[in-house]
Amino acid sequence: MRFAAPDYLWLLLGLPVLIGLFVVSFRRRRRALEVFGDLRLVRRLSTSASLERQVIKASLLIAAASLLILALARPQWGDGLEMVARRGVDVIIAVDTSTSMLAEDVKPNRLAQARAAVSSFIDLLRGDRVGLVAFAGMAYVACPLTLDYSAAGMFVDILDTDLIPVQGTAIAEAIQHAIGAFRQGERRYKVLVLITDGEDHEGNVPGAARAAAAEGITIYTIGVGSAAGEPIPLRSARGDIIGYKEDKEHRKVTSRLGESDLEAIALATGGKYFRSTPEGIELRRVYEEISRMDQRTLSGRTMIAYEERYQIPLGAAVLLLALEAALGDRRRLAAPAAEAGRGEEAA
Repeated sequence: MRFAAPDYLWLLLGLPVLIGLFVVSFRRRRRALEVFGDLRLVRRLSTSASLERQVIKASLLIAAASLLILALARPQWGDGLEMVARRGVDVIIAVDTSTSMLAEDVKPNRLAQARAAVSSFIDLLRGDRVGLVAFAGMAYVACPLTLDYSAAGMFVDILDTDLIPVQGTAIAEAIQHAIGAFRQGERRYKVLVLITDGEDHEGNVPGAARAAAAEGITIYTIGVGSAAGEPIPLRSARGDIIGYKEDKEHRKVTSRLGESDLEAIALATGGKYFRSTPEGIELRRVYEEISRMDQRTLSGRTMIAYEERYQIPLGAAVLLLALEAALGDRRRLAAPAAEAGRGEEAA
């Protein structure tokens, strides 16, 4: 036998407290009767009250409480083998880690909002494999496709603008690395989520998008930032702003969201474009799109399936409570009345 929710068994430690309350109650009643005189005489005079019945009722309540706790812990026994299959799609998330992602037109900055959104998105996945690509002026696979969401989450936490020394926005290379990370030979079950500000991208992005479409990859693009743009702050080791990024002519660089290119990438692969929000609504919508796609079996394993038996202690507890309610705490007076009648006849 095993318990599916063993934490509830800690409630059994409260039973001694319940027993103690009943003991205290009986002792107080005893002391109250002793005030009137000899305890045996008072009990004989108060023939309608039955201490034995009160003890039985208390015992029934304690036993019912014990059984209810056991039912909450969900006892299980009797097992069989069951095949459990995980179905889903392969999802690779490509995150822009270029310095333009430090712009603060979204709070606290674009990269921080992207990291939070990706973490929330991974929490939504059920059975899908997930991988991670980081890119700036170049791209690399930070986390291969895996069903271990905790491991993927750890890679998300380390995404930073210092991760890739070559600066830029190599969207085309990120798409190409994602294509290579998917299982080759399949033209379904593959999704790329591209999170970037989309500005000043490098390489043949339309060609990379067409190559992804030819491999059956659907790309959903997430634009982080604002069309108005924002300067890119430079901070000290303590986090203080010490200046802003400048171009070769020492003019302050303003980073703007390039939505039109991101829309074109998504359209070329049958995906959709969304603008990033602080609440991460856009990635919930991406997850809804993914959940409606065709899915394949990603893994399967044989598990032991235990049968729930909580009904037995639950039914016994209900029976004891019903018995306690039906049992009175006073003696029947019919027998004394009959004895009184026989005494009158004898007289």
